[in-house]
Amino acid sequence: PLTVIDLINFKTMSSHLAGFLWVCVDGLGVKPCNAIIAGGTGSGKTTTLNTVTSFTPPRERIITIEDTLELQLPHAHVLRMETRPPNIEGKGELNMDHLVKNSLRQRPDRVIVGEVRGSEAITLFTALNTGHSGFGTLHANTARDLLSRLETMVLMAGMQLPIAAIRQQVTGAIDIIVQQSRMRDGSRKVTSICEVLGMEGDTIVMQEIFKYEALAKDEDKRSGHFISLGLKPHCCDKIIDNGVAVMDSWFSNMGERR
Repeated sequence: PLTVIDLINFKTMSSHLAGFLWVCVDGLGVKPCNAIIAGGTGSGKTTTLNTVTSFTPPRERIITIEDTLELQLPHAHVLRMETRPPNIEGKGELNMDHLVKNSLRQRPDRVIVGEVRGSEAITLFTALNTGHSGFGTLHANTARDLLSRLETMVLMAGMQLPIAAIRQQVTGAIDIIVQQSRMRDGSRKVTSICEVLGMEGDTIVMQEIFKYEALAKDEDKRSGHFISLGLKPHCCDKIIDNGVAVMDSWFSNMGERR
């Protein structure tokens, strides 16, 4: 499997972005951040998820839930669960929701969902709101579209909840949204990293921390640089309080230009 060094060499992300994601996923002694990797089909979400999940400390127990087994994690304590279609008699089906519920009974330190696409969304967010940690991927073009899709999934699952309650569940469960895109030349880029701050009235408030800025003269977007918007995420305050220094250069206005 590809490593974070490979993604940096492929210009999918910069070393600053990789370092920031490593700190968020590792947790460094505090509760780690929950992340969703969003993007279109073929944008490299699963590859990035595999790389980000490899930052998990080796002592933790990881449970992966996928439609098709794709993740390859270099950890000893990994339980891999795969969905199963019904048999010819229409029995024996195991969908993503069944597996997410079952995984919570197996004392996981991390729950990794290959792709959130249905009724398992509300089960996963309930788990993330009650002390579990996890990651997943979801098809969405922007971070704001991702939040709208999650609301739609919960409603399609038949949950009779007001929109405000659904948004409270989402904001309590997700800390970081990593947006990835496939460029016109076929390369994959992490185009944005946003932090979910909470609710302000009925609106979910987010702030963008990093983004990819393509050169205006390059129509194919084959070159550009990753920049920081100068905002230090709130999740770093917990890490700093734990006695770990966070590099201010990650969040300087100059960012890293490559």
